[in-house]
Amino acid sequence: MRHLRLRRALAATAATALLAGCSTSTTADLTTTSADSSTSSVAVSDATTVTDALSGNVEVETGDTSYDESEVVDVTLSGGAAETDSEAVSSEDGTVTINAPGTYRLSGELDGQLVVDSAGDGVVRLVLDDVSISSESTSAVNVVGAESVTVVLAEGSTNTLTDATSYADTSEDAPTAALHSTADLTIGGTGALAVTGNTNNGIVGKDGLVITGGTIEVTSVDDGIIGKDYLAISGGDIAVDAVDDGIKSDNTTDPGSGFVLVEGGSVEVSSQDDGIKGVQVLVAGGTIDVAGSTEAMEGSLIIIDGGDIELHSADDGVNVATSDDSASTDGSGGPPDAGGGGGSMATDDSLNLVVNGGTLEVWASGDGLDSNGNAVIAGGDITVYGPTSDGNGAVDVNGTFDVSGGTLLATGSAGMMVAPSPDSPQAWVSTALPGAAAAGSEVVITAADGTQIASYTVEKDFASVTFSSADLEHGATYTVTVDGTDTEVTAGEAPAGSHGPMGG
Repeated sequence: MRHLRLRRALAATAATALLAGCSTSTTADLTTTSADSSTSSVAVSDATTVTDALSGNVEVETGDTSYDESEVVDVTLSGGAAETDSEAVSSEDGTVTINAPGTYRLSGELDGQLVVDSAGDGVVRLVLDDVSISSESTSAVNVVGAESVTVVLAEGSTNTLTDATSYADTSEDAPTAALHSTADLTIGGTGALAVTGNTNNGIVGKDGLVITGGTIEVTSVDDGIIGKDYLAISGGDIAVDAVDDGIKSDNTTDPGSGFVLVEGGSVEVSSQDDGIKGVQVLVAGGTIDVAGSTEAMEGSLIIIDGGDIELHSADDGVNVATSDDSASTDGSGGPPDAGGGGGSMATDDSLNLVVNGGTLEVWASGDGLDSNGNAVIAGGDITVYGPTSDGNGAVDVNGTFDVSGGTLLATGSAGMMVAPSPDSPQAWVSTALPGAAAAGSEVVITAADGTQIASYTVEKDFASVTFSSADLEHGATYTVTVDGTDTEVTAGEAPAGSHGPMGG
């Protein structure tokens, strides 16, 4: 991975410290669902899979990146103008404007801005074939109006979009990104695209934003990639380096909107705020690597059905909290109800974390897995390298915390431990250690008859262990051995002196 060294460095540092406007298009790659006007705008509280959640969301509209070569309009950019035979393309004072649906193949360099302002029915398809657009006063590309826009990165091409360091127009309707679209936007193809947001964001879709392919690198002084109604990723290699949030969907008012969906491709994020954020964060496949963040993944509903995920955070790794940042579920922790799983803070049952499959590795200086509502682990392979400070825990769940499948290893500090619910279908063990163990220590879990159940090398300092797998039996006695020191535990019994969560 390109950010492997950065990721390890950040991990070490942390350890020491909208239905409106949607258009119809053709594709078979992304899961598509119909809108349900009765859906809560905060979360689908009873959804247990990605498919369940999508059934109540607005429909993902994906543009077709294929086109008929005979219908292509060639546009050559040069300086502040464009050369073309099409009357639908005009240029004036450094602004090149496309005002009708069609397929436009652009090449060359433009010192100015490309504007799409199409009132006609139909898709505006922009084929970028070695294009460089740089503006000194505004965004590089601004879609003012269109039924929908599809950006195709031509095979073998390298394309760059760079906006100004300050915008001349700062009104409410002004663009806020180097690539800004008021219409549904799809980005695909096999070429490369580098986007630099010098004033605000990298890429913004004010309706839905879909990425199906390409090698896309975004650098921004604010947010990296935003899809207001949704941000759906089914392919491509995406790398984001953002000062604020990495990738997100930010419609918190319209029912069924505001979700991030990852079904394929690879996503690498380095952020100084949230890595991946939405009202819902839904992962069905692909690879996600948050190399650095404040909170790596945040949403009111987070469902992971598959994929390969690695998260690094200075605070919480996975944070399930209200999308309006309400303080109703935050506050100081206290002793949980007997058996672990809940704290003294109020539980919001509309907030849920569900893991059904895939691999999830979390490196967190705050809570590793934090839900201000409930949490369910039904499958997958989960490893949490949690905090070293006793003010946080490897797992922090206000409500019920059920484990019914998969494998969980959560290590971290011992001061704020939260264990799974005692009546979880799958057995678990949880214990504080006699003393802190250093990174590189081996954890061995052994049954009473001497059979070794599991063995792990823990890559971060820790003082507690929580483990669950199908190989454990309810009520059975096990020995947790760390660096030769044994601790006897009973499956299903919460550790003595464990505490509730500290809120997220």
